[in-house]
Amino acid sequence: MKSFSKPGTPGNSRKIESSGNASKPGEAARSRPSGGHRPGEFGMSSGKHGEADDFAKYQPVIPVDLPDRTWPSRRIEKAPVFCSVDLRDGNQALVIPMDPQKKARMFRTLLSMGFSEIEAGFPSASAPEFDFIRWLSEANAVPAGTWIQILSQSREHLIRRSFESIEGLDRVIFHLYNSTSPAQRKSVFQKSREEIKQIAVDGVQQIRRLRDSFRGEFRLEYSPESFSSTEPEFALEVCHAVMEEWAPFEPGNLILNLPSTVEVTTPNLFADQIEWFGRNLNNCKDVVLSVHPHNDRGTAVAAAEMSLLAGADRLEGTLFGNGERTGNLDLVTVGLNMFSQGVDPGLDFSRIPEIRQVYEQTTGMTVPPRQPYAGELVFTAFSGSHQDAIRKSLSARARSGNAGRWDIPYLPMDPADIGRIYEKYIRINSQSGKGGVAYVLEDQGLDLSAIPLRDLMDFASLVQAQAEAKGRELEALEILELWSRKNATPSPH
Repeated sequence: MKSFSKPGTPGNSRKIESSGNASKPGEAARSRPSGGHRPGEFGMSSGKHGEADDFAKYQPVIPVDLPDRTWPSRRIEKAPVFCSVDLRDGNQALVIPMDPQKKARMFRTLLSMGFSEIEAGFPSASAPEFDFIRWLSEANAVPAGTWIQILSQSREHLIRRSFESIEGLDRVIFHLYNSTSPAQRKSVFQKSREEIKQIAVDGVQQIRRLRDSFRGEFRLEYSPESFSSTEPEFALEVCHAVMEEWAPFEPGNLILNLPSTVEVTTPNLFADQIEWFGRNLNNCKDVVLSVHPHNDRGTAVAAAEMSLLAGADRLEGTLFGNGERTGNLDLVTVGLNMFSQGVDPGLDFSRIPEIRQVYEQTTGMTVPPRQPYAGELVFTAFSGSHQDAIRKSLSARARSGNAGRWDIPYLPMDPADIGRIYEKYIRINSQSGKGGVAYVLEDQGLDLSAIPLRDLMDFASLVQAQAEAKGRELEALEILELWSRKNATPSPH
């Protein structure tokens, strides 16, 4: 295989110049307006408009200069590499972290879904984290072909301890990181750009030395923490220094992971950052470009999908988006978004109810009822017009032998493909119409083919009145009982 040569070597760089130089984003650390605390500062706005309003202390991220961006015209046509960070990033965000048995159960579930890269812990952070990595090795719990990823800050004693944990594993991704944003440089580390860059380089030097004694396959992953808040040209400079220190390396042996550690901008601007980075990264084709979106603005899925369009090869995230603050990228949603567009995600989502149960029992978290694909109510219709359209479309599909392209109104995916069932996907409340009521009756075994439409409409009105009077949805047996009473033959006197 071809080895990586030093950045800038003639003939080996795939650097593509954009129409302008690297953008100079504004400082991410913003000073607060003068004048001390104002009325309502820690609650709602005072209601007065102008510079005194609370929003004035915030400033938008300055975008990179990329007028010739190409990602908007692309489509996702193949799956990226998926890396689960449930056992590390997800676990650290739990009120009560998973015990070893729960971590093992989650690990087995991730394997059954087809994950080949799993970040299993931060072994230098605590004894339980270290012990779990040792268990993976000593119990031979990792199947062939699976990469175990561990995380470490770029600090000498943490790197050394991390290497002690991975002894005996066959395939390891060593994930090194240090913070690079202006706010971290100024307020946390009080270090210059050069000093921050040297922290990354020193960590890579140490890993390279210790790697020689590791017997298994080994890859390096480097993350400039808070990439989305870091000046793009500085993030690029640090990553080039990491590449220079790790060289020579085989293509794919280095992962550059670009995290939105805190989501600070719209997904399209994050995609611009990714495309800009890929264009300006020397020997980009030899590196795996990864992203790790967080969900602070509620758009991690969109940011991830646009990042794939912009050139990312790999996504890090968790099942159902568990993680710090508002969570990580939800890999279930991203994967099933691809699936529903005819793209094989390379992961097995056919047992979503079982996966959800494992998630809830191991993390203590719950999947919200409106969570895409996995929530209790996502295949449920309350609206009368929705119920009617679903009923008619499913009947038409059944008459055609359930063949051909899935095209059911209000159901972007066949619930059966992910282990869900139809029985409760229509719910009856005061908003339901004749279509939903008819579906429930037919589902209970009644033949309504000879029932006049007017009678069905009258009965639907009766059902709506009952649901409104009870203040809740009606169960199927309650609807069936109403139907029986309404159509009962009067007894002779």
